[in-house]
Amino acid sequence: MPIHHAVLALLSRRPNHGYELKARFEETIGPQWGGLNIGHLYQILERLVRDGYVSRSQVAQTDRPDKTLYTLTPAGETELHTWATTPWVRVGGFRDELFLKLLGAVSVGPEALSTFVESQRQTYLSELAGLGQQRRAHSGEPLVAVLIDAAIAHTKADLGLLDSAARHLGPLAATHGEQAPERPASATRERGDADGHDGAAGGRAESA
Repeated sequence: MPIHHAVLALLSRRPNHGYELKARFEETIGPQWGGLNIGHLYQILERLVRDGYVSRSQVAQTDRPDKTLYTLTPAGETELHTWATTPWVRVGGFRDELFLKLLGAVSVGPEALSTFVESQRQTYLSELAGLGQQRRAHSGEPLVAVLIDAAIAHTKADLGLLDSAARHLGPLAATHGEQAPERPASATRERGDADGHDGAAGGRAESA
């Protein structure tokens, strides 16, 4: 539950209410992660309260409705410490749409593979330029900078992967390209019906 634990980390500094937590999360993590849906955040807070990791209290306000304040409990501190000191292990394999796109390009043929690889390369180069601008803009925010550096490293690795894909998948794409596409069965039946109809008409014309 990475978002759940990130909320615990934010609450370890001080109690907060929902919208303050949303703003602090987005400010702390930066633009690469994306926004945090407030409805989802409140669902997370409800679960943390239910699990005993967070307590909830009401703070009276004179000019507006009471504010709900969330505070980290001792159990929450223990859970946060355990999670924060445990290594992250990837589960469920490595899934990336890039590999499905390569599958599609290979199945079409070598020209499609070459076109896709080059267009994807230009997309990654454009992403790197944008990430470089973000990195300079957030140079004074260490945690945001680390996440942007990770995105840069990942994009550079993907660029290298494209070269590997072109080299290893080129022969396979050429093999697919040499195979003539099969005619759909429905089209074959329609052609056969048309041939039979024309043949019958021709036979009648000859007999006449």
